[in-house]
Amino acid sequence: MKKRTLGNGRLEVSAIGLGCMGMSFSYGPPKDKTEMIALLRAAVDRGVTFFDTAQVYGPFTNEELVGEALAPVRDQVVIATKFAFGFDAEGKPSGLDSRPDHIRRMTDASLKRLRTDVIDLYYQHRVDPSVPMEDVAGTVKELIQQGKVKHFGLSEAGVKNIRRAHAVQPVTALQSEYSLWWREPEEQILPVLEELGIGFVPFSPLGKGFLTGKIDETTQFDATDFRNTVPRLSPENRKANQGIVDLVAAVAARKRATPAQIALAWVLARKPWFVPIPGTTKLSRLEENLAAVDVELNPADLRELDEATSRIEIHGARYSEVSQRMVDR
Repeated sequence: MKKRTLGNGRLEVSAIGLGCMGMSFSYGPPKDKTEMIALLRAAVDRGVTFFDTAQVYGPFTNEELVGEALAPVRDQVVIATKFAFGFDAEGKPSGLDSRPDHIRRMTDASLKRLRTDVIDLYYQHRVDPSVPMEDVAGTVKELIQQGKVKHFGLSEAGVKNIRRAHAVQPVTALQSEYSLWWREPEEQILPVLEELGIGFVPFSPLGKGFLTGKIDETTQFDATDFRNTVPRLSPENRKANQGIVDLVAAVAARKRATPAQIALAWVLARKPWFVPIPGTTKLSRLEENLAAVDVELNPADLRELDEATSRIEIHGARYSEVSQRMVDR
């Protein structure tokens, strides 16, 4: 597996990471623990060194899964997790909470669940408007000084808060949604990351599965699958958005690759400091995704994709109204 470096923090990771959320949370019922441990270890065997989880995934069960699976190879991998949510007495998410004392308590709990003494990359999952960014970044700076965290990251943060955070504690990476059908970060976010030397970790680089060509208007999601709440993935919008899937499939056929590999190769080709983290619960899909590092898109291919997608109108918002309110822009 090829390697890439995130930010001026010089955090070296595999060119493609593994998003672990769907193993425990959001994409239907939690998957079998034994099978997911085997999948995580299979990813390590295939050269993946970058694994993404969060406190809220489960909640907590995804961190526990990742911790157990990677404990035997802890010195070979980079584990990223995220703070920012509060939880009620039953352990259910209760809104944003990035107060310093809460961050400290949640960090200690994450370390135990992850079976480690240090978190390699610690993201603020969502910007908390009730807590000054300087306080958040200062708290993570203290955690770094204490040896509990190595690198600071942000997720779905806007330009203003990226700059405010970076001025207190250098930000190694920003994680946000980015793919052939969601390119909004190009407008303001990516230029600031390049200016400040911050790496970029695109999540949902396969459009929550849509760009793989395996989903169409007739696909039925499980009742617990969060994609039921995504306007862009309503049956009528899946039908309206089929044009971008057809485009990716056409390029894939010409390049003797799969649509998923083309979508990932496109992300990888944008900048050498982009590290996508597609998620999967299947070994066959993991191997398919990882093979994208060997798919070469030449300038003509990239021009074709850029020009064609610029003419395609994408229907539907990428988040529900509730989720969108947590995005800092």
